[in-house]
Amino acid sequence: MAKKSMIERDKKRRRMAKSHEGRRQRLKAIMKDETKAPEERFEAALKLAEIPRNASATRIRNRCQVTGRPRGFYRKLKMSRVALRQLGSEGLIPGLIKSSW
Repeated sequence: MAKKSMIERDKKRRRMAKSHEGRRQRLKAIMKDETKAPEERFEAALKLAEIPRNASATRIRNRCQVTGRPRGFYRKLKMSRVALRQLGSEGLIPGLIKSSW
């Protein structure tokens, strides 16, 4: 089980990224637009720098929804390999059968 503080930090980052997403996209579009004046593009870069770093989508960490584990994460199932094996062995995931030969 992951530390509660790390899980909560990731939740906070997800909320921040969602709330600042539109503003970040607008400022980045201004910065990349070659037709805009250099001063306007520079202003957009300064405003982008004022937005908190945790509002960036790249700071979000994929975590297991069952245990909070950050490694061995399956995106499709939104859980880690450890939780998947445990729940699969208990028969709680429909259609998942542990193989043996």
